[in-house]
Amino acid sequence: MNHLRRTKNSSHLRELSDSSSLNSKKFIQPLFIVEGLKERESIGGMSGVFRESQSSTYKQIESDLKEGVNQFLLFTVPKKKSDTEFSGNFYHDAISGIKKEFPDIFLWLDTCLCSVTTHGHCGHLGSDGKIHNEKSVKRLSNLALLFAQSGADGIAPSDMMDGRVGSHRNILDSNGFYNVPIMSYSTKFKSNFYGPFRDAAESAPGFGDRSTYQLDVRDRESAIAASIRDEKEGADYLMLKPGMTSIDLVHPIKEKTNLPLGAYQVSGEYASIELLAANGFLKREEGLIETWNVFRRAGISFLISYAAREAKRLFS
Repeated sequence: MNHLRRTKNSSHLRELSDSSSLNSKKFIQPLFIVEGLKERESIGGMSGVFRESQSSTYKQIESDLKEGVNQFLLFTVPKKKSDTEFSGNFYHDAISGIKKEFPDIFLWLDTCLCSVTTHGHCGHLGSDGKIHNEKSVKRLSNLALLFAQSGADGIAPSDMMDGRVGSHRNILDSNGFYNVPIMSYSTKFKSNFYGPFRDAAESAPGFGDRSTYQLDVRDRESAIAASIRDEKEGADYLMLKPGMTSIDLVHPIKEKTNLPLGAYQVSGEYASIELLAANGFLKREEGLIETWNVFRRAGISFLISYAAREAKRLFS
Protein backbone atom coordinates (compact mmCIF):
# COMPACT_ATOMS: atom_id res chain seq x y z
CA MET A 1 0.00 0.00 0.00
CA ASN A 2 1.36 3.43 -0.94
CA HIS A 3 0.76 6.30 1.45
CA LEU A 4 0.59 9.50 -0.57
CA ARG A 5 0.66 11.77 2.47
CA ARG A 6 4.21 10.68 3.29
CA THR A 7 5.49 12.39 0.16
CA LYS A 8 3.68 15.62 1.03
CA ASN A 9 5.32 16.10 4.42
CA SER A 10 8.08 18.43 3.23
CA SER A 11 8.74 20.86 0.42
CA HIS A 12 11.72 18.68 -0.60
CA LEU A 13 9.52 15.64 -1.19
CA ARG A 14 6.82 17.65 -2.91
CA GLU A 15 9.50 18.90 -5.32
CA LEU A 16 10.52 15.35 -6.23
CA SER A 17 6.90 14.33 -6.63
CA ASP A 18 6.05 17.22 -8.93
CA SER A 19 5.35 15.90 -12.43
CA SER A 20 6.57 19.04 -14.21
CA SER A 21 9.77 19.06 -16.26
CA LEU A 22 13.14 18.37 -14.68
CA ASN A 23 14.75 21.52 -13.28
CA SER A 24 17.56 22.41 -10.89
CA LYS A 25 15.34 22.04 -7.82
CA LYS A 26 14.90 18.35 -8.61
CA PHE A 27 18.59 17.45 -8.33
CA ILE A 28 20.12 15.37 -5.52
CA GLN A 29 23.84 15.61 -4.69
CA PRO A 30 25.73 12.46 -3.65
CA LEU A 31 28.24 12.68 -0.78
CA PHE A 32 30.76 10.17 0.57
CA ILE A 33 31.69 10.31 4.26
CA VAL A 34 34.54 8.02 5.33
CA GLU A 35 35.14 6.98 8.94
CA GLY A 36 38.52 7.99 10.30
CA LEU A 37 39.50 10.13 7.32
CA LYS A 38 41.55 13.15 8.37
CA GLU A 39 41.43 15.10 5.11
CA ARG A 40 39.22 14.83 2.05
CA GLU A 41 40.49 12.68 -0.80
CA SER A 42 39.93 13.19 -4.52
CA ILE A 43 38.26 10.44 -6.57
CA GLY A 44 39.89 9.40 -9.82
CA GLY A 45 38.11 10.71 -12.93
CA MET A 46 35.63 12.81 -10.94
CA SER A 47 36.80 16.38 -10.52
CA GLY A 48 35.03 18.27 -7.76
CA VAL A 49 33.88 15.07 -6.00
CA PHE A 50 35.63 13.81 -2.88
CA ARG A 51 35.73 11.20 -0.15
CA GLU A 52 34.98 13.43 2.80
CA SER A 53 35.94 13.53 6.46
CA GLN A 54 33.24 14.53 8.90
CA SER A 55 34.51 18.12 9.08
CA SER A 56 34.99 18.47 5.32
CA THR A 57 31.47 17.10 4.79
CA TYR A 58 30.09 20.08 6.70
CA LYS A 59 32.11 22.51 4.59
CA GLN A 60 30.94 20.84 1.37
CA ILE A 61 27.28 20.92 2.38
CA GLU A 62 27.60 24.57 3.39
CA SER A 63 29.05 25.32 -0.05
CA ASP A 64 26.38 23.26 -1.82
CA LEU A 65 23.58 25.07 -0.02
CA LYS A 66 24.88 28.33 -1.42
CA GLU A 67 24.66 26.76 -4.89
CA GLY A 68 21.00 25.84 -4.39
CA VAL A 69 21.34 22.17 -3.39
CA ASN A 70 19.11 21.07 -0.52
CA GLN A 71 18.83 17.32 -1.03
CA PHE A 72 21.75 14.94 -0.54
CA LEU A 73 22.33 11.21 -0.95
CA LEU A 74 24.86 10.11 1.68
CA PHE A 75 27.15 7.11 1.27
CA THR A 76 28.70 6.00 4.55
CA VAL A 77 32.04 4.16 4.46
CA PRO A 78 32.95 2.56 7.81
CA LYS A 79 36.57 1.90 8.72
CA LYS A 80 35.89 -1.55 10.14
CA LYS A 81 34.33 -4.06 7.76
CA SER A 82 32.11 -6.71 9.28
CA ASP A 83 29.74 -9.40 8.04
CA THR A 84 27.73 -9.45 11.26
CA GLU A 85 27.82 -6.01 12.90
CA PHE A 86 27.44 -2.32 12.11
CA SER A 87 29.68 0.52 13.19
CA GLY A 88 26.82 2.15 15.08
CA ASN A 89 28.74 5.08 16.52
CA PHE A 90 30.05 6.07 13.11
CA TYR A 91 26.61 6.06 11.51
CA HIS A 92 24.99 7.89 14.38
CA ASP A 93 27.72 10.52 14.63
CA ALA A 94 27.86 11.08 10.86
CA ILE A 95 24.11 11.35 10.27
CA SER A 96 23.07 13.12 13.47
CA GLY A 97 26.01 15.52 13.11
CA ILE A 98 24.95 16.55 9.62
CA LYS A 99 21.30 16.97 10.60
CA LYS A 100 22.22 18.99 13.70
CA GLU A 101 24.41 21.30 11.63
CA PHE A 102 21.97 21.51 8.69
CA PRO A 103 18.45 20.74 9.96
CA ASP A 104 16.72 22.09 6.86
CA ILE A 105 18.34 19.80 4.27
CA PHE A 106 16.80 16.50 3.19
CA LEU A 107 19.28 13.68 3.82
CA TRP A 108 18.79 10.39 1.98
CA LEU A 109 20.87 7.42 3.12
CA ASP A 110 22.02 4.88 0.58
CA THR A 111 21.19 1.55 2.22
CA CYS A 112 23.40 -1.34 1.16
CA LEU A 113 26.03 -3.70 2.56
CA CYS A 114 28.73 -3.43 -0.12
CA SER A 115 30.83 -0.86 1.78
CA VAL A 116 30.23 -2.67 5.08
CA THR A 117 31.10 -6.30 4.38
CA THR A 118 34.54 -7.89 4.19
CA HIS A 119 33.68 -9.37 0.78
CA GLY A 120 32.18 -6.27 -0.85
CA HIS A 121 28.92 -7.86 -1.93
CA CYS A 122 25.56 -6.21 -1.29
CA GLY A 123 24.10 -8.99 0.83
CA HIS A 124 24.78 -11.71 3.39
CA LEU A 125 27.23 -14.34 2.18
CA GLY A 126 26.57 -17.86 3.42
CA SER A 127 29.09 -20.62 4.07
CA ASP A 128 28.18 -21.99 0.65
CA GLY A 129 29.62 -18.85 -0.96
CA LYS A 130 26.21 -17.64 -2.14
CA ILE A 131 24.19 -14.55 -1.28
CA HIS A 132 21.26 -15.50 0.97
CA ASN A 133 18.30 -13.28 0.21
CA GLU A 134 16.30 -13.60 3.45
CA LYS A 135 19.28 -13.03 5.75
CA SER A 136 20.42 -10.16 3.54
CA VAL A 137 17.04 -8.44 3.75
CA LYS A 138 16.93 -8.79 7.53
CA ARG A 139 20.34 -7.18 7.96
CA LEU A 140 19.60 -4.47 5.42
CA SER A 141 16.37 -3.58 7.23
CA ASN A 142 18.24 -3.33 10.51
CA LEU A 143 20.62 -0.92 8.79
CA ALA A 144 17.68 1.12 7.47
CA LEU A 145 16.32 1.37 11.01
CA LEU A 146 19.73 2.40 12.36
CA PHE A 147 19.88 5.16 9.74
CA ALA A 148 16.41 6.41 10.66
CA GLN A 149 17.22 6.34 14.37
CA SER A 150 20.35 8.38 13.63
CA GLY A 151 18.33 11.09 11.89
CA ALA A 152 18.10 10.11 8.22
CA ASP A 153 15.21 11.83 6.45
CA GLY A 154 14.86 9.11 3.80
CA ILE A 155 16.06 5.61 3.00
CA ALA A 156 17.42 4.64 -0.44
CA PRO A 157 17.90 0.85 -0.75
CA SER A 158 20.37 0.00 -3.53
CA ASP A 159 21.09 -3.71 -2.97
CA MET A 160 18.43 -5.22 -5.28
CA MET A 161 17.48 -8.06 -2.92
CA ASP A 162 13.95 -9.40 -3.32
CA GLY A 163 11.55 -8.10 -0.71
CA ARG A 164 13.78 -5.47 0.84
CA VAL A 165 11.43 -2.52 0.25
CA GLY A 166 8.53 -4.25 2.01
CA SER A 167 10.81 -5.29 4.86
CA HIS A 168 12.21 -1.77 5.27
CA ARG A 169 8.73 -0.27 5.26
CA ASN A 170 7.61 -2.72 7.93
CA ILE A 171 10.54 -2.14 10.29
CA LEU A 172 10.36 1.63 9.87
CA ASP A 173 6.61 1.75 10.53
CA SER A 174 6.89 -0.65 13.48
CA ASN A 175 9.40 1.65 15.13
CA GLY A 176 7.54 4.90 14.62
CA PHE A 177 9.25 6.06 11.44
CA TYR A 178 6.10 6.08 9.36
CA ASN A 179 7.01 9.39 7.73
CA VAL A 180 10.47 8.29 6.53
CA PRO A 181 10.10 7.73 2.76
CA ILE A 182 11.80 5.06 0.68
CA MET A 183 13.45 6.01 -2.60
CA SER A 184 14.21 2.63 -4.14
CA TYR A 185 16.92 1.85 -6.63
CA SER A 186 14.13 -0.13 -8.25
CA THR A 187 15.70 -0.83 -11.66
CA LYS A 188 19.45 -1.21 -11.13
CA PHE A 189 21.61 -2.99 -13.64
CA LYS A 190 24.90 -4.85 -13.21
CA SER A 191 26.81 -2.20 -15.08
CA ASN A 192 30.35 -1.37 -16.12
CA PHE A 193 29.71 2.30 -15.32
CA TYR A 194 30.17 2.08 -11.53
CA GLY A 195 33.98 1.99 -11.43
CA PRO A 196 34.85 5.34 -9.82
CA PHE A 197 32.05 4.88 -7.28
CA ARG A 198 33.42 1.53 -6.14
CA ASP A 199 36.76 3.14 -5.35
CA ALA A 200 35.06 5.97 -3.48
CA ALA A 201 32.80 3.70 -1.42
CA GLU A 202 35.30 0.83 -1.02
CA SER A 203 32.59 -1.40 -2.44
CA ALA A 204 34.17 -3.51 -5.17
CA PRO A 205 33.29 -7.21 -4.70
CA GLY A 206 36.24 -9.24 -3.49
CA PHE A 207 35.35 -12.06 -5.85
CA GLY A 208 32.89 -12.76 -8.65
CA ASP A 209 30.34 -10.15 -9.66
CA ARG A 210 26.77 -9.13 -8.84
CA SER A 211 24.99 -11.13 -11.53
CA THR A 212 22.82 -13.03 -9.05
CA TYR A 213 21.07 -9.93 -7.69
CA GLN A 214 21.55 -6.94 -9.99
CA LEU A 215 19.73 -6.84 -13.33
CA ASP A 216 21.14 -8.16 -16.59
CA VAL A 217 21.38 -5.26 -19.06
CA ARG A 218 19.74 -7.44 -21.72
CA ASP A 219 16.64 -8.22 -19.63
CA ARG A 220 14.04 -5.56 -20.35
CA GLU A 221 11.07 -7.36 -18.79
CA SER A 222 12.76 -8.03 -15.45
CA ALA A 223 13.92 -4.41 -15.35
CA ILE A 224 10.34 -3.19 -15.65
CA ALA A 225 9.03 -5.86 -13.27
CA ALA A 226 11.53 -4.82 -10.59
CA SER A 227 10.08 -1.31 -10.42
CA ILE A 228 6.51 -2.65 -10.38
CA ARG A 229 7.49 -4.96 -7.51
CA ASP A 230 8.98 -2.15 -5.44
CA GLU A 231 5.92 0.02 -5.93
CA LYS A 232 3.73 -2.81 -4.62
CA GLU A 233 6.02 -3.28 -1.62
CA GLY A 234 5.61 0.34 -0.53
CA ALA A 235 8.31 2.42 -2.21
CA ASP A 236 7.55 6.14 -2.39
CA TYR A 237 9.95 6.92 -5.26
CA LEU A 238 11.50 4.75 -7.96
CA MET A 239 14.88 5.15 -9.62
CA LEU A 240 16.78 3.92 -12.68
CA LYS A 241 20.52 3.20 -12.55
CA PRO A 242 22.63 3.84 -14.61
CA GLY A 243 20.57 6.75 -15.87
CA MET A 244 21.53 7.22 -19.50
CA THR A 245 21.79 3.55 -20.40
CA SER A 246 18.33 2.98 -18.90
CA ILE A 247 16.67 5.85 -20.74
CA ASP A 248 14.53 3.52 -22.88
CA LEU A 249 12.80 2.24 -19.73
CA VAL A 250 11.49 5.57 -18.45
CA HIS A 251 8.30 5.51 -20.53
CA PRO A 252 7.26 1.86 -19.90
CA ILE A 253 7.94 2.12 -16.15
CA LYS A 254 5.95 5.34 -15.91
CA GLU A 255 3.12 3.66 -17.81
CA LYS A 256 3.01 0.71 -15.40
CA THR A 257 3.59 2.49 -12.09
CA ASN A 258 2.11 5.50 -10.35
CA LEU A 259 5.21 6.75 -8.55
CA PRO A 260 7.69 9.54 -9.31
CA LEU A 261 10.56 8.06 -11.30
CA GLY A 262 14.10 9.41 -11.11
CA ALA A 263 17.48 8.46 -12.52
CA TYR A 264 21.03 8.26 -11.22
CA GLN A 265 23.69 9.76 -13.48
CA VAL A 266 26.32 7.36 -12.15
CA SER A 267 30.05 7.80 -11.58
CA GLY A 268 31.10 6.29 -14.91
CA GLU A 269 28.70 8.53 -16.81
CA TYR A 270 29.98 11.59 -14.98
CA ALA A 271 33.63 10.53 -15.37
CA SER A 272 33.19 9.98 -19.10
CA ILE A 273 32.16 13.63 -19.52
CA GLU A 274 35.08 14.71 -17.36
CA LEU A 275 37.58 12.65 -19.34
CA LEU A 276 36.25 13.75 -22.73
CA ALA A 277 36.45 17.37 -21.63
CA ALA A 278 39.96 16.93 -20.21
CA ASN A 279 41.09 15.66 -23.61
CA GLY A 280 39.40 18.42 -25.56
CA PHE A 281 36.68 16.24 -27.10
CA LEU A 282 33.76 18.21 -25.67
CA LYS A 283 32.99 21.21 -23.50
CA ARG A 284 32.27 19.90 -20.02
CA GLU A 285 29.35 22.14 -19.09
CA GLU A 286 27.69 21.72 -22.46
CA GLY A 287 28.05 17.96 -22.11
CA LEU A 288 26.36 18.02 -18.71
CA ILE A 289 23.53 20.21 -19.96
CA GLU A 290 22.96 17.97 -22.96
CA THR A 291 22.61 14.85 -20.83
CA TRP A 292 20.29 16.65 -18.41
CA ASN A 293 18.09 17.73 -21.28
CA VAL A 294 17.89 14.12 -22.46
CA PHE A 295 16.71 13.08 -18.98
CA ARG A 296 14.16 15.89 -19.05
CA ARG A 297 12.99 14.86 -22.54
CA ALA A 298 12.57 11.27 -21.34
CA GLY A 299 10.29 12.45 -18.53
CA ILE A 300 12.10 11.68 -15.29
CA SER A 301 10.91 13.39 -12.10
CA PHE A 302 14.29 13.91 -10.43
CA LEU A 303 18.00 13.33 -11.02
CA ILE A 304 20.87 12.22 -8.82
CA SER A 305 24.05 13.68 -10.27
CA TYR A 306 27.58 14.34 -9.04
CA ALA A 307 27.24 17.74 -10.69
CA ALA A 308 23.97 18.60 -8.91
CA ARG A 309 25.81 21.48 -7.22
CA GLU A 310 26.15 23.09 -10.66
CA ALA A 311 22.53 22.63 -11.76
CA LYS A 312 21.20 25.96 -10.47
CA ARG A 313 23.88 27.82 -12.44
CA LEU A 314 23.64 25.72 -15.60
CA PHE A 315 20.13 24.31 -15.85
CA SER A 316 16.85 26.19 -15.49
